Amino acid sequence: MKQSTALTIATGVAAAAIGGLFFYARATRPPVINPDVPEPAKPVELARYLGKWFELARHENRFEKGLDGVTAEYALEDERIRITNSGCQSGPKGERSSASGRAIVVDEGTNAKLKVSFFGPFYVGDYWVLDHGDDYDWSIVGEPSGRYLWVLSREAKPAAAAVEALLQRVEALGYDRWALRITRQG
Repeated sequence: MKQSTALTIATGVAAAAIGGLFFYARATRPPVINPDVPEPAKPVELARYLGKWFELARHENRFEKGLDGVTAEYALEDERIRITNSGCQSGPKGERSSASGRAIVVDEGTNAKLKVSFFGPFYVGDYWVLDHGDDYDWSIVGEPSGRYLWVLSREAKPAAAAVEALLQRVEALGYDRWALRITRQG
């Protein structure tokens, strides 16, 4: 009887812990800034998309909280895309940290929809290239829930007119541009 009671308590504690993690994950997600996320505007040539991007703006999220000087580098590796994201705490000249992940293309017709994993095989997030410049000089990246958005550029500090045009494009895609955090680059 005691062993059965201990097992019941252990099972209850485990269920509470899992439930707590579920509610924490849901509670720490950013709010929706676009309830009607559009399909990607055009196909992506992966060879042209690879390389280094500078983050110009993002919808703030817990895994990038307070980071500046943020970059993302994409490289083809064993039929997958290797991603290295890095950023600095306390401004663009702060201590740099990085995270590596992998992505696979899930829409081979356009190459604009990927699944990304930074935390091993159990976490897979959507990564949609919603739009990009014809010369691959800028990119707007989101996902279907409308909670995450990134504005990327090949230049760390593009001209103010180019940034304004990108923010207007963000609005045209249905996002609240004023909900974005501008990323300071060094």
